[in-house]
Amino acid sequence: MRTLIPATDCLLRAPSVRLDYRRTIQEHAVPVTAKLSRKFYEKFGDELTNELVEWFNQVDATYRSDLRELNELNFARFEAKLVGELNRLEARMSAFEARIIRWMFVFWVGTLGTLIALRTL
Repeated sequence: MRTLIPATDCLLRAPSVRLDYRRTIQEHAVPVTAKLSRKFYEKFGDELTNELVEWFNQVDATYRSDLRELNELNFARFEAKLVGELNRLEARMSAFEARIIRWMFVFWVGTLGTLIALRTL
């Protein structure tokens, strides 16, 4: 059974639930090379088998780069949508703040008017 380490370096306070985190940096990843059994080498020869292994590795590298590009595009779309939503939320919050300030002003003017009226009695 694996022990989970809390990811507290990016949080303001410790999480109530333990978070499992694994940080991987793509630039430092070691490429995985395909290996075939010794029988395969004996049956088809070293040259053909090595060529097949190289082809597998090229296909794998192509799929990895395509997947990376797709993930980057999806993240860019997500980020653009998130920025749009945050801008909309910010506009709504500023409108709400303006309404609250207006009502606070009305309340305090009314309270001040009442106090002045009671003071003159």
